[in-house]
Amino acid sequence: MASLAVSGMPASFYQAMTHMNTSDYLCVKNYDAGASVTESYSEFDHLEKETEINSRSFHPSGIKDDSSRGNATLEARIASSVIGKAHIAWQSKDVKSGPYGRHAVYGLVQEDLIGVLNIERFIHLSSNDSYGFSGPDWLPCS
Repeated sequence: MASLAVSGMPASFYQAMTHMNTSDYLCVKNYDAGASVTESYSEFDHLEKETEINSRSFHPSGIKDDSSRGNATLEARIASSVIGKAHIAWQSKDVKSGPYGRHAVYGLVQEDLIGVLNIERFIHLSSNDSYGFSGPDWLPCS
């Protein structure tokens, strides 16, 4: 404690600096595709991340309020290095609600991770894949 007094800063300053609540949160939704992606980090000591999100919607009729699904996609490329907690989730649901006002969920994935992590994910959610999949090209192992 003597070294803290010499530097001129109160001890409460250093206690606050060592107990910071760090967080980084991203949520993206494409309502036309009925898709959402969430990426969040908390209580981390180290975070390096590169996230690329592509969200597209195309209605064949050209009418913005058209209730048909058309062709809509949500793609996320996540690459991160973290020491702390990570939460990555995505879901796909029906755009139109059912008879009781609820949307049918087609798929839901949640990952909760703690530790020293290197995370790489490619997530592709689409309402209609008849126009082709634009996913990554994989190189063969040698």
